[in-house]
Amino acid sequence: MAQYLLSVHSRDEDHVSGPVPDDVQAVFAAVDRFNDELQSSGSWVFAGGLHPASTATVVDGTGSGDPVVTDGPYLESKEHLGGFWVVDVADLDAALELARQGSAACQGKVEVRPFQGEPDA
Repeated sequence: MAQYLLSVHSRDEDHVSGPVPDDVQAVFAAVDRFNDELQSSGSWVFAGGLHPASTATVVDGTGSGDPVVTDGPYLESKEHLGGFWVVDVADLDAALELARQGSAACQGKVEVRPFQGEPDA
C-alpha cells in the first residue's frame, strides 16, 4: 500500500467570497458521499477543506534572528489549494481512479502526488 495526496485546486477565490451558486449544496453532498466511500473502502487516511488563501499566514524562519511572519498566501498565483485527501491505496492507478471520482464530486481538478519514500514514488 502507498499513500498519495489528492489535492484540489481552485482557479480563484471569487466562489468563496461571492454569491453562493445554487448547486453548491449538491457539490457538498457529492463530496460527502465520496468521503463516505473512501472511509468504507479503507482508503481514507485524512482529508480537509481549507479556508481561502487570503487567510494564510506565512512564517519564514530561514534567516538569522526572529522569523518573519506575513499575512496572505506564500505564492502569488491564480490557483490555490482548496482542500485535499490523503489516501492509502495499492498503487498509482488506484490513486488516479480515486482522483477521478473526487474530481467529479468536487467539480474541480485534482492533483495526485505520492509521498516521499512510498513504493511507487
